[in-house]
Amino acid sequence: MFKNIKLIITLTLLLNAIAINAKVIEQLTWKDCLKEAKQNNPDLISAKEKINQAIANKAIVRSNYLPQLTSNLSRKSAKTTNRVNTDTYSYDINVQQLLFDGFKTSYNTASAKESIKSSQYNYVITSSNVRLNLRTAFIKLLKAQQLLDITKNIASRRKQNLELVALRYKAGREHRGSLLNAQANFIQAKFDVTQAKRDINLAQRELAKELGRKKLLPTRASGKLKVKTLVKKRPNFMKLAENSPLLLELIANRKALQFNLKSAKADLFPKIYADASIGRDDTHWPPHNEAWSAEMSLSLPIFEGGRRLAQISKARAELFQAQADTQSGNNYVTFILEKTWKELQDAIDKIEVQQNFLQAAKERAKIAKAQYSTGLISFNDWSIIEDNLVTTEKSYLNAKADALVSEANWIQAKGGTLNYV
Repeated sequence: MFKNIKLIITLTLLLNAIAINAKVIEQLTWKDCLKEAKQNNPDLISAKEKINQAIANKAIVRSNYLPQLTSNLSRKSAKTTNRVNTDTYSYDINVQQLLFDGFKTSYNTASAKESIKSSQYNYVITSSNVRLNLRTAFIKLLKAQQLLDITKNIASRRKQNLELVALRYKAGREHRGSLLNAQANFIQAKFDVTQAKRDINLAQRELAKELGRKKLLPTRASGKLKVKTLVKKRPNFMKLAENSPLLLELIANRKALQFNLKSAKADLFPKIYADASIGRDDTHWPPHNEAWSAEMSLSLPIFEGGRRLAQISKARAELFQAQADTQSGNNYVTFILEKTWKELQDAIDKIEVQQNFLQAAKERAKIAKAQYSTGLISFNDWSIIEDNLVTTEKSYLNAKADALVSEANWIQAKGGTLNYV
């Protein structure tokens, strides 16, 4: 009975340990990262709040269209020269309605609408930038994981090579310099393994930052270093630029400034208000004497030290600046689209080149090792071929990772957001 209980406890502890270890390393797919970043990335949250601010600002501006209601309640005490105290009580409700302001409120409302569009395009741009940073971090983690496997294989191969050189050295068929060189290569390979582990830790930290996580948890990227976007035909970059969120944001901002200029000019027109009030007053509380009033007022600026004219000049300069920025933005977006497309094509083609070099390097290394073990080639010739294999394996991995980053840059240049898988 005691043995059975002990066995059950042991199995329970073992299963718990397995479960804990299973949770230590979190497997993250690219879709998992997209979903989490949409909810938690602080830059995206900030951009969303800018939209809310713009919507609230539009409501503030439009409030000038509506009647403005105020209420007053007062008690007034006064003493005359003959020392008679008089108390006066009153309450009233006042309403003021804007009738005409040179269409300033209309222009401000139209400007606020364009500002909402601008903030929405800014959100799209932020989402696009977040996707690029997130994708780059995800690729770095994938690359670091594969690099660790490669460096481990290289370290194992270097160890075998060292053992082969040591045997030939003991047999008197190799000199001490070759042995020391083989030992140095093995030490270098072990260092590369350690460095690759550190690269994984750094890549995990960067991915956690882009996901918006407050704590760093051991994670592993799940996926392959394979480009999906194949755009061999040269696109119409100018047409693509027309739908760029960066350019659309600049256009919305320019339109908002056009209305701001009209609003500044509207300040030169008179403002007409209708005011009315109703209430009661008396020397006792509650007051019983009814009182009401109604009036129309006109306000016209005559001289304010040139302030309004200066505001118009400023608004006009801001509009001219926005027009120049829009033209510059159009040129920039068109250039970036062509640049990123060109880099993507180069990166895709480079993968095939490096793959062929790697196949050749593996075959040469296989033959050279057999030749060296039988004494057909020198250590120097064999070492060069082995070093070339190590370099080529890493270059092939870098080429695949660089192609994925180029793909991410191309998607970002087109305005691809976190909704773009």
